[in-house]
Amino acid sequence: MREKAVERRNVNKEHNSNFKAGYIPIDEERLHKTGLRGRKGNLAICVIILLFILAVINLIITLVIWAVIRIGPNGCDSMEFHETGLLRFKQVSDMGVIRPLYKSTVGGRRNENLVITGNNQPIVFQQGTTKLSVEKNKTSITSDIGMQFFDPRTQNILFSTDYETHEFHLPSGVKSLNVQKASTERITSNATSDLNIKVDGRAIVRGNEGVFIMGKTIEFHMGGNMELKAENSIILNGTVMVNTTRLPSSSSGDQFGSGDWVRYKLCVCADGTLFKVPVTGQNMGCQISDNPCGNTH
Repeated sequence: MREKAVERRNVNKEHNSNFKAGYIPIDEERLHKTGLRGRKGNLAICVIILLFILAVINLIITLVIWAVIRIGPNGCDSMEFHETGLLRFKQVSDMGVIRPLYKSTVGGRRNENLVITGNNQPIVFQQGTTKLSVEKNKTSITSDIGMQFFDPRTQNILFSTDYETHEFHLPSGVKSLNVQKASTERITSNATSDLNIKVDGRAIVRGNEGVFIMGKTIEFHMGGNMELKAENSIILNGTVMVNTTRLPSSSSGDQFGSGDWVRYKLCVCADGTLFKVPVTGQNMGCQISDNPCGNTH
């Protein structure tokens, strides 16, 4: 027992005096340096800079949205968002291009007008191939599939180009229609008004199965020539009057045989058939060998 106690005392004494037990030498310069070092430190700096740039961009976007939409303590001062999907602008808005969603509607309030202004530029409404352009001096509508105007309250059709279902009628207040080319089955006027077709240059009226012009009085006024062409026949039914004041004439008969003039006489059959006869002398009639009138002339 005494030997074991002495041995234990010596072991404890040795351990208590051994201050180097578990000691690891440490460089004094690195003793107070902690955290990321080397490549990891550079990567952390880059991430911090990137987050700072994103924060600055987010701040700029937020300020722009705040200035445009005018968000305040009471909400948005310039527009309202409704649960039905309605977006209402409460103040004057400056926009470039508006692209509504499918089957969307752009309108104004019940008792207020919807004012759309273009700064020295036309206002264009376009849906597919249909386009409405409002300019300073004119308003044009172009469409490849047709167009239709109706009253949204009564659903009455005011104007339609669906000729198979509705006849083409000018809207109330429209006195004239200016077109470059029109394809239709017939053109008529009201019973109490005249139908006037005016052109600045040349007018061509063509029918695939013929052209029929009917009226109480039909007048043609032209500054140049009038040309009538038909594959079969031209029928003038009624009283035909030709004003010859502007037709070329010759006071003497010495030019009949010369090569400077080629003159024809307009002849009409009893059934209304027109034909021409070359004039070779004075007081020449319509008797020719190949008379289209036959026995009646």
